[in-house]
Amino acid sequence: MSESARVSAIHCKSLAIDFPGEIRAVDHVDLTVNAGEIVSLIGPSGCGKTTLLRLMAGLEIPTDGSVSLDPPVVGHAGGIAFVFQQPSLLPWRTTLENVVLPLDLIGRGSRQSRRELASKMLETVGLEHAATRFPSELSGGMKMRVSIARALVTDPHVLLLDEPFAALDDMLRNQLGQLLLELWEKRRFTVVMVTHNIAESVLLSQRIAVMREGTLAKILENPLPQPRNEQLRTTIEFGEFYGHVSHALRGD
Repeated sequence: MSESARVSAIHCKSLAIDFPGEIRAVDHVDLTVNAGEIVSLIGPSGCGKTTLLRLMAGLEIPTDGSVSLDPPVVGHAGGIAFVFQQPSLLPWRTTLENVVLPLDLIGRGSRQSRRELASKMLETVGLEHAATRFPSELSGGMKMRVSIARALVTDPHVLLLDEPFAALDDMLRNQLGQLLLELWEKRRFTVVMVTHNIAESVLLSQRIAVMREGTLAKILENPLPQPRNEQLRTTIEFGEFYGHVSHALRGD
């Protein structure tokens, strides 16, 4: 990772989008995600979390309002990275080739330098031993680590994650959450993550944005100290803040 690379704040201003059938999926959301911050979007299914994330990524066009990055990523191809719920690895490419793919698409550097950068990212996520394996030879947790490596190999300003650990068991989910924290501690890229898991949002985030029926119902500041690790889950402070988030989700 480049130590000099910039990160960006995300500004959502009166952001709204309508889907066919006069369905307002996101309803005039105002939200700023500070540069280098981790923010979780939580709420019940269908509340607009993923749609808001896709608007931030530019994968959806808003009906009203705007999304902007400060500083902008113009001229920084790969400046926004998106990790989907499913790893979506290309089955005919090896682990290393899947991680190299974004660099190939944006044409950054020589072929050799791309492979060297991808190899370093595989080391970072602990998969250097699996560089020549194909996706069919990887476990679910390994595939998601490849997906994270692929997202970070471009050294993005912003990392967007749509429930990346939802399909994994609790042990793997916790391990990858800790990996994400460790990578963030080194690089401090801006992160927005959609999750249904309260404990995950409490451990990973500086702030938690609670959504309800397409609106931003509440933003909770996380008082827990950093750096954080799995042991924090056993503390009274963790349990208390978990309770606050749970109450906010219920609308109490």
